[in-house]
Amino acid sequence: MKLLEQIVNQRINRITKEDLLKYSKEYGITITTNQAEKVVGLLRGKNVNIFNSLERAKLIKEIAKITSPAVAKELNQLFLQFTGTN
Repeated sequence: MKLLEQIVNQRINRITKEDLLKYSKEYGITITTNQAEKVVGLLRGKNVNIFNSLERAKLIKEIAKITSPAVAKELNQLFLQFTGTN
């Protein structure tokens, strides 16, 4: 399972704006291009472990500050989809 977690975390930490927009559309999350750019800027290079609930919660709080609480909540749902803990 650790290998899968590493792959998912690596993908999240290297996500592009285009990828985030594609995933958000696929999972029914409303996010603007500008918000996606801000989120990607926050994610890239941080090495966040989205399988760790404390790290994910901290990340979601940061996302809420740069986008909105509603967008952060929806992105948290996306992360939960990726981790299989939905």
